[in-house]
Amino acid sequence: MKENEKIKIFIADNSEETTSNIVEYFENNDFCTITDTSKDGKEALEKLVKEPVDVLITDIVLSGIDGFVLIESLKEKLGNKMPKIIVTSSLSHEGFINKALSLGASYFMIKPYEMENLENRINDVLGLKTSTQEKVLQKDYKTMRTKIVEEKISNVFITVGIPAHIKGYQFLREAIKMAIDTPDIINSITKRLYPSIAEKFETSASKVERAIRHAIEVAWNRGKIENINSLFGLKVYNQNEKPTNGEFIALVADKMLMEGLGS
Repeated sequence: MKENEKIKIFIADNSEETTSNIVEYFENNDFCTITDTSKDGKEALEKLVKEPVDVLITDIVLSGIDGFVLIESLKEKLGNKMPKIIVTSSLSHEGFINKALSLGASYFMIKPYEMENLENRINDVLGLKTSTQEKVLQKDYKTMRTKIVEEKISNVFITVGIPAHIKGYQFLREAIKMAIDTPDIINSITKRLYPSIAEKFETSASKVERAIRHAIEVAWNRGKIENINSLFGLKVYNQNEKPTNGEFIALVADKMLMEGLGS
């Protein structure tokens, strides 16, 4: 299947209602298209041989030949060009399920079923993720990454001696997170970084700048220079050399990025 090409689906089902429901569900789908349908197993076989598809959704009970014979005939005629097969049926006997799977079906779905579940199974047999699954995964990853980044930054602040109760703590943490997500923002501290933080915390850019400066001064006045140098793995500063806001933000952000915490 080529990139951006829709998944081709054929429906072989004796129930007009089921077929109609599937067609309606996938009618405006961006990824799948129903190429054709049939109640008759023989007709379905002829159409599928003539125009192969990616996925066949078939019931067991069909006119002409049943779903099992349809699958066996397709294997003979198409070989490795066989579509992925999902068997759907109200016949839920274990023997039917085992036979369908032994013939090469990827899934057996018992009727009635939710259309969303059918879509998920189609994506499963083709090794794809559904848009819903993708969104959940992205959300979970983003939440987990944010939590890890915030914990790492908090540990850095504890090590260098920046107390959590001062205003600059929150501003500085936000600044570092922004520098991790958008590294080039460090080159536009006055025009982009401070105003963005100010907007989020409903204050002014100048107050953000002063509060961050104060937080860094507190750390240096506590005399934990050895901790700071140890944290970054080299002698960065001495007691009389305080970094600028931008230098400190960039230093911590770079450390996080080197630890693989980039977006």
